Amino acid sequence: MTFRGAWRKRTLVPDAPVELDELVDLKMLPAWVNEPAPTERYAQHDGEDRGDHRSRDRRPRDKRRPDQKGPRPSFDRPVSKGKPGDRPRRHDPRPPRGHDRHGKDRQHRPVEKPLPSIGVKFLPPLHAFENVVAQIKSGTVAYSLFALARLFLEKPTRYEVKLTGPAESPLFQLGESGAISADREFLEHSAFRLARSDFYKIDITETEPIKGNFTNVARCRLSGTLLGPTNHHDYQRRLRNLYEQRFSRRMNFPEYQHKIEIISDPAVVEKWKQDARKQTTFTTLREEAPQTFSSETETERHFRQHYLDGLIRSVAEATISTAQIADRALRRVVEEAWTGETRSPSSMMQELASRLRENSLHIFRHRRGMLFVSPIYPRAFTNEQTAVSSQVRTIVDAIAASPRRVCRTDA
Repeated sequence: MTFRGAWRKRTLVPDAPVELDELVDLKMLPAWVNEPAPTERYAQHDGEDRGDHRSRDRRPRDKRRPDQKGPRPSFDRPVSKGKPGDRPRRHDPRPPRGHDRHGKDRQHRPVEKPLPSIGVKFLPPLHAFENVVAQIKSGTVAYSLFALARLFLEKPTRYEVKLTGPAESPLFQLGESGAISADREFLEHSAFRLARSDFYKIDITETEPIKGNFTNVARCRLSGTLLGPTNHHDYQRRLRNLYEQRFSRRMNFPEYQHKIEIISDPAVVEKWKQDARKQTTFTTLREEAPQTFSSETETERHFRQHYLDGLIRSVAEATISTAQIADRALRRVVEEAWTGETRSPSSMMQELASRLRENSLHIFRHRRGMLFVSPIYPRAFTNEQTAVSSQVRTIVDAIAASPRRVCRTDA
């Protein structure tokens, strides 16, 4: 098979009906071939530092001349004075073991449970894949399957994630199409935050302006949430609610209190006043006689009493979007799998090749084994049997007449 001539560059975007591009390489090679080689990490390293052995002994040296007499000066640290008859001991400025130099006992953070091995596979969404198939069929160009797979993996909206859990530790999901996690306890704790819009109508209204002269407000450094002045009557309730909803699994309450900072910026104080005027109400959507709650705490209590039981189900596998991944540990597993897939998208390429063949598109290999997809079945070009236009025939005859002067690529 012989490919001749230069090809025009076009754009192929799976989630928008635009012109095809990015998938046609003039040399029919993948993009990673042209990437610069990684620089050596220790290229500028000259070897072991010769001065390291000098820094080990930091005691001053004896600079006396040989003709000077007398005892050698002592450079030891001061000796602590004890009771008469006690053996003198050298003073050690280091605190004893188990003592916190800051005067506070260190808090032991909870150790995360090891995540079971979960199979991760990336799939093209149906609507985006159908759009790509329609764009490929509308032209006569061959596209790199490698570049097409990388194009799907560029953005989270262009792919779905298929998760497969082991038999001894299945996955857990909220309802039929809700958030998914490998930790049931975490999902139960976060169920209200993740699914409240499905069970309650949320209305936000503004009340009268806040009265009082406040010069500073407290803010959570972890989330950026403004909690209000510490002397405000609603401060403790807001602080406790934020901790219970978002940080109770990561640290204890005294440790979380150290994450609160006091801001004296007038603009921040004014922003808190505007936010404090907004009152949120929750109205049930699945009851014949709707109930309305004025606080999030009361609403969550109602949710756990009436809806939580039976909402969480175990699943062996699930195909979801990245927005449905609930816990950080599972998200980290997906991110690591995505990093490896973008380097070598073999799994996505196999999935695309199978679906493209089902849609009457042709997959073929170019030299060096690179896969390409085309709406036209590739055939070897022969001068006598292939019917082409007169303009193409003139070009082919010119090439055949001077084969040594024309650069061509043979399959």
